[in-house]
Amino acid sequence: MAKHKHEEHENHERWLVSYADFITLLFAFFVVMYSISSINIGKYRTVSESIKAALNPLANQSGANQVFSVGEAKLALQGRNPTDAKEFTIRRIRELAQVIKDKPLKDMVAFVNVVQTVNGDVVITIPDRLLFNSGEATVRTEALPFLGGLGGAILEMNRHARVEGHTDNVPIRTAQFPSNWELSAARAVMVVRVLSELYGVPADHLAAVGHADTRPVTANSDAEQRAKNRRVEVVILEQAPAAPILQSGKESEPSEQSAENMPQGPP
Repeated sequence: MAKHKHEEHENHERWLVSYADFITLLFAFFVVMYSISSINIGKYRTVSESIKAALNPLANQSGANQVFSVGEAKLALQGRNPTDAKEFTIRRIRELAQVIKDKPLKDMVAFVNVVQTVNGDVVITIPDRLLFNSGEATVRTEALPFLGGLGGAILEMNRHARVEGHTDNVPIRTAQFPSNWELSAARAVMVVRVLSELYGVPADHLAAVGHADTRPVTANSDAEQRAKNRRVEVVILEQAPAAPILQSGKESEPSEQSAENMPQGPP
């Protein structure tokens, strides 16, 4: 007698398996989203600033990181004559230089020379190794507090400043700096950018000049003398530089007419 086959019962609840998988994935998704939204603000800011520092040497600093207070310093300068103000500013720069934590750089601050010229300008001579690595024009992060103090001094005195880059006589030939002219000019420009963009010195109060090796302070006969010639000089001017006089179109017309009326020689 033949056996009867039992018909398989059709499962109408298989959709529950797919639905359960979908709910599990959706739950995992929201857990991940919640964990991302609850990141540590301090760690995120540190990572963000590190990325900015790698992409742009000036982008990793903000006004909150400034190491000086212009308002407080201005109160200290009230009622003083210009000479006292300069002495106060020089002391201010030396005090702020002490915030440098890097021991080698802190030792280099002792080689910073501050003098006052006969015409009242204050010349601050900074060794290149305090601000830059060899053959580079990017300001070292450890030296930014020192430039912050320098920027505060310029703001306190409300003076114009000229930044001059100097090198030794050893030629440099790289893709970025074909000669010492480009290197000295780029270093001066970078210091100007730091003072203006990071520490608020008005751009129209600053100027950058590159002298290459044309103005040595000593002979370039040995490594020690060459090191003295590699420097950045920040000249805080006693008097603001005179604005250039631009000739208008009307003023130039008489000269053009007179040139036309001049007797011409034989052809």
